[in-house]
Amino acid sequence: MLEIKRATPDDADRAFEIRREAIRGQCIGAYSAEQMALWTRGCASDGYNVLMEKPFYLGWVDGEAVATGMLDPDHHEVGALFVRPAFTGRGYGKAMLAHVEGIARQMAIEQVVLDATLNAVSFYRSCGYVGDEQAVYRSPSGLMLACVPMVKRLRVIPA
Repeated sequence: MLEIKRATPDDADRAFEIRREAIRGQCIGAYSAEQMALWTRGCASDGYNVLMEKPFYLGWVDGEAVATGMLDPDHHEVGALFVRPAFTGRGYGKAMLAHVEGIARQMAIEQVVLDATLNAVSFYRSCGYVGDEQAVYRSPSGLMLACVPMVKRLRVIPA
């Protein structure tokens, strides 16, 4: 069972490593080896660590961090949804996504957006997201990746 906890600044390196493993293990074929190498280079202190200030979560199984997810409340954006390759196919990604969407509902956010990697579009569609047009994601580091902007309307929890 996945136990989801709010990340702390001390979790930045752990979260970055989950991200790196997920990209390298699950984006093969969707992106070139060169793109994946650029995308996963560096370390958390290169800027990823600032995400821990947002509603950023780690999913734990038997004391091991295996999944991440976050909400950028200012932009109503879901992001950093990653699962270690050895733990995919067990519903942990869906559980983390549902958790982040629940946080958005509590904040009275009626619609969330995300930029789906090409390999994750069908996953997000299965979770109720819509979007078909390819776009280009430009990372803060200057990396450009094909993505599919997607949106999902949420049923807000009454206060």
